Amino acid sequence: MKILVINGPNMQLLGRRKAEFYGTQTLPEIEAGLRVAADSLGVTIEFFQSNHEGAICDRIAAAMQDGTDGIVINPAAYTHTSVAIHDALEAASIPAVEVHMSNIQARDDFRRTSLTAPACIGQIAGLGADGYELALRALVRRLSAEPRP
Repeated sequence: MKILVINGPNMQLLGRRKAEFYGTQTLPEIEAGLRVAADSLGVTIEFFQSNHEGAICDRIAAAMQDGTDGIVINPAAYTHTSVAIHDALEAASIPAVEVHMSNIQARDDFRRTSLTAPACIGQIAGLGADGYELALRALVRRLSAEPRP
């Protein structure tokens, strides 16, 4: 089973910005923890981060062809603005779980609406970096229960 983890804009700055919302772990540290979790689950994991909406859409489209079984995605700021990422997720028809380190419901009004979540099978928010591992485990469990083509 192959899982793709996508991170959107400014996620490369984790550990250096707004620790009160995002904690102190860096993106490479989060990825290292996910590699350990993926190994324990017996799945392959790949990481992609971009500050560019089109690049994220392109990577989701490529996932349709490269054997990706599931996606964990933190669209970051694009959560609230990107119909394009929503449409890419919907078109790909690859089960995805949306992750947010902060509780988007407890932040600015404009952050409370996710345009991308309706194209996902679930959303985890407010649990910091732990949300990524929870999303990975839930996604693998869901995929393992579904018949594969």
